[in-house]
Amino acid sequence: MTSLPLRPPVIVHHMAALDGRAHPNSLEAIEACLQARARVIEIDITALADGDYLLVHDPVLESETTGSGPVAACTAARARELYFARNGVPTAFRVPLLSQVVDLFTRYPGPTRLQLDFKNIYPFPDDAPLRRLVALLQPIAERVIVSSGADWQLRRLRALAPWLELGFDIQFYLAWRDPSETVDPRVPPWRRGAYGYWDDHPLATERFTSTPAYLYDRCGMLLGLVPGASTFYIDYRLLDRSLDDGFNWAEMLHAHGIRLDAWTLDADDPRAVAALPRLVEAGVDQFTTNTPDALADLLGRT
Repeated sequence: MTSLPLRPPVIVHHMAALDGRAHPNSLEAIEACLQARARVIEIDITALADGDYLLVHDPVLESETTGSGPVAACTAARARELYFARNGVPTAFRVPLLSQVVDLFTRYPGPTRLQLDFKNIYPFPDDAPLRRLVALLQPIAERVIVSSGADWQLRRLRALAPWLELGFDIQFYLAWRDPSETVDPRVPPWRRGAYGYWDDHPLATERFTSTPAYLYDRCGMLLGLVPGASTFYIDYRLLDRSLDDGFNWAEMLHAHGIRLDAWTLDADDPRAVAALPRLVEAGVDQFTTNTPDALADLLGRT
């Protein structure tokens, strides 16, 4: 595992972002990031009906592409005919398959790593889709990390491929939301706890202890969900609020040999820009962003 902490912070290109120069998750965007020698490219993957994964965020094709119906019912052959769409209007960018991304990475043997944000939250009937994923990743095994909020999927991947690097996003277990924020009723956690954080755990039902002690205990619980995880992915707003409350996630994670990624921190978001210096000072190792060039400039001045 990489020694900690990493400095300067690593910039993770969210959905292969390069400050708007190509469509998110497109093969053109990924190649542009590779040519720019990005440190880490993050993309979304969702399992197809057979043999491959599609670079989409949502479980239905019509939300992002020219197709319709569940991604899980779409074959790889049909997927090759799809284009990304914006507001229902087709773009000129085809929707890539993960196998195409792997082939592209093999043509760029530089330092760039690939983060796969695994979007299949619900367990599969069997391990076949996970085994397909492991097989697809073999050619670039040393350059890949699979991340997810679904710790149950990550534990199955750990059992199937002990060599595969894994990252855990804690968003289903603990979150910080602004009071004015619209809450999606489908996404946990579903309850604002006694400490002000969204948390369905019994420890959050009332104030049993101090806020720093509560956060310390919750972090300790989360550490056990994905044994061997190299990286935790945490909403920057949760990290910022935790610092206000006297708890530093980076400090505790580093003590366990785990890196910390703050997402999604964009240079055109005033709140994110205001939080950036203290997150760097706190020891955040990497920042996921849609504005990597502008964020690099801000980090250079932080």
